[in-house]
Amino acid sequence: MNVTIAIDIMGGDRGPHVFLDAIKKILINYDTVSIIICGTETSLRSFSSALAPYSQRISFEVCEQVVEMADKPALAIRQKKQSSMRKALDLTQENIAQACVSAGNTGALMAVSRFVLKMLPGIDRPAIISALPTL
Repeated sequence: MNVTIAIDIMGGDRGPHVFLDAIKKILINYDTVSIIICGTETSLRSFSSALAPYSQRISFEVCEQVVEMADKPALAIRQKKQSSMRKALDLTQENIAQACVSAGNTGALMAVSRFVLKMLPGIDRPAIISALPTL
């Protein structure tokens, strides 16, 4: 089964570069996974050369806006429709990607994901995943 993951590289406290090693590990270890990287033009330029060996399984989405860590969730929904976070969620909603990953503003991610992806019947809140403490 082939899986595509949309990744918002603009979120997080340490900047986009922290995603690079993780993306490489995914591509090395899982040959059925493709990645769509969502970010600013400047950040994507540096990723493009570093990930050149995997170019057949990588695509890039240039985004004009970034949801900052201090942004209120409502601002992310209303005023950041061209953000990397929103683009990654839109790709998931359109079934171009089967999953979305962001290390960005958690409140904004939950609000935007609920707005874009909606909720399953009988489910009141979106889920946040964490590493499971098992082998």
